[in-house]
Formats: sequence, structure tokens, C-alpha cells
Amino acid sequence: MNNTNTIFKLAVQGVQQLVPYTPGKPVEELERELGLSKIVKLASNENPLGPGLKVQQAIKNTIAELSRYPDGNGFNLKQALSEKLNVTLEQITLGNGSNEILELLARTFLTPEHEVVFSQHAFAVYPLVTQAVGATARVAPALNYGHDLKAMLTLVNDKTRLVFIANPNNPTGTLLASDELQAFINALPETVICVLDEAYFEFVDQQNRADSIAWLEKYPNLVITRTFSKAYGLAGLRVGYSLSSTTIADLLNRVRQPFNNNMLALAAATAALADDEYLAETLELNHQGMAQLTQAFTKLDLSWIPSSGNFVSVDLKQTAMPIYEALLKKGVIVRPVGVYEMPGFLRISIGTKEENQLFIDALIDVLSNLK
Repeated sequence: MNNTNTIFKLAVQGVQQLVPYTPGKPVEELERELGLSKIVKLASNENPLGPGLKVQQAIKNTIAELSRYPDGNGFNLKQALSEKLNVTLEQITLGNGSNEILELLARTFLTPEHEVVFSQHAFAVYPLVTQAVGATARVAPALNYGHDLKAMLTLVNDKTRLVFIANPNNPTGTLLASDELQAFINALPETVICVLDEAYFEFVDQQNRADSIAWLEKYPNLVITRTFSKAYGLAGLRVGYSLSSTTIADLLNRVRQPFNNNMLALAAATAALADDEYLAETLELNHQGMAQLTQAFTKLDLSWIPSSGNFVSVDLKQTAMPIYEALLKKGVIVRPVGVYEMPGFLRISIGTKEENQLFIDALIDVLSNLK
């Protein structure tokens, strides 16, 4: 008989100790469990509008070519990104979501002898990719649920190879001031690569956005990651990218798997990037939905963390899991964030007006029953 324990021990130590990332509960799973037909999912920071019409047409136009391999270099998408963002093609690395870029960075630059610095309450994938390659995580205590850049800087030493910063941060939605962020990058040794995760960049008010792309010329150790999963409504197709020096991009593309972006994803992302009307509609819906939710929290005497993303974390003043589970029974899926050391919070993605109201009504009912 095979000894599965022996096989398990063959895995590298970092992988043995990993706890896999737990995504938001799928609608189909809740339907199976509870037999519900009307379900609202506000758990995964997805775009409630669905894919835009230009994206849908691009996908239809591509279907006939699916027997062919996609363009392994993603030229058309890179060209569109280059023109929109004023970067060269050689500075772009495409990923299967920006998550893959984070993994590529870990595989490219980390060994068990290296350390990685990130913040408490930061994106759960940072410790996962760090541990998977056997590197050591150094976690700085958060400041008002956001990044304490001074505390993070004190953790940087000769062993530090990567620093992860999410701006806006997930799951808290906190945003760093542009001048403070640039000063932090400026203070890093040139041997430390700063990964600026801007998955929610498009949702930031124009006047508060950091002009991070302009910093690339000055800081060859800066990597910016972005995604089409959120504002562009393509979470199901998994397209992300990074912007960096040509040297870092070259290294990442050496370990990147060939054809890591499928043909439909490449066509859809290229079309989405040109759909300014869809993006404007998304941002307006998000603005209105954020106001709708936070006004409801005020009426319920609940506090929340001011968010620059397409989600908001609300403090329930008690352990959140029972409320999360009670909401599930009402067909409302939100996100518990106990894994982020925030056991009293739920993170709510902004949905349509109707979806937001269904959540609010369910929350009011659940909270009243707990009194």
C-alpha cells in the first residue's frame, strides 16, 4: 500500500505548510447546499455589470480561431497597453490575472535565504507566494488598518528581496498618499524590489491617484501590477499585467509559462481597454453603491473602513462568522476576513443598486434577530 505520508514529505517544506487560498463561495455551491434560487454574491470584488458589449463582440469574433494557440507574446494587448499607458512593449509582462505576476516575482527573485516585507491586513496571496518558495515573511503591524510605511521600512535588511504594497489595499480599501509612497520607494535599497499592487487602481479618485508609472524611469526596482478582473469586468478570463524596467520584465518572461493567457482573454482585454464608456459606467455605479452601503451602515450604527476600492469592510462589533453564515441562509454571499486578522469585519463588494439593497435588508434582519 502506498504511504501517502511519505509522499507528502517529498514536497518542499514551504508547500507542506501552506494553507490554500480560499476564494469567495461560488453561487453554484450555495445553490447546492441550501437549494436557494435567488442569490446575491458580493464576496469577490467582481464587476456587477458583467462584461461590456465590446468585450462580448470581441469574444464572438475570436471563437472561430480557438483551435489555434494564442499569441504567446500577447502582442495586440501589449500594444494597446503601451499606447494607453505610455510604456514600451518591453516593459510589460502579461499574467493569468495579476496573481500570476506575484507568483512569477516570487519564483524569479526569492530563495529560502531571502525575506519579504508586507503589511498586516494585506492581500492573502503575499504570504502564500512567499512561503511556497521557502522565503521568510516579515509582517509590519498595520496603521489604522493600512500600511505603516515607516514600520515596513524598519523590517528591510540585507536579506530583503521583495516588498509587497497593495494600493488600494485589499481587504481594507485603505489608500497611501502618493508622496509618502514615493518617499518609501526612494528609501529602499536598489537590491530590494518594490511590488506595487494596483489591482483596484481604476477605482481611486483621479485627484488621489499616484502617478506610479512615471516613477518607473527613476526606480528600476519598481514593479506595478494591475488587472482586468475588477474595473474591466473580466475576472472569469484571468488577465493581469505588470509594468517594470525592461530588465525585470525580461526576467519575468523567462519563467512565465508560454500561452499563459488564452485567446479569448487576450481579445477581451484588448477590447475592454478601449471601452471608456463601460469603465465610466462602472466607476459611477461603484460611487453610488459605496454611498448606498455606507449610509445604511450609519443608520445601523456600524463603522466601516473608508475604501478606495470597489468594496468596503464593515465592523460588526462582534464576531462576524455567525452573521456571515446567517446571510448565506438568506442567499447573500459576502466575505469574512478573519484570515486577515479582522474577525469582527465583513468585506462587502459593491453590487448593483438592487443587489446592495438585498444585502442591506438581509443584514438588518440578521442583526435584529441577534438582539
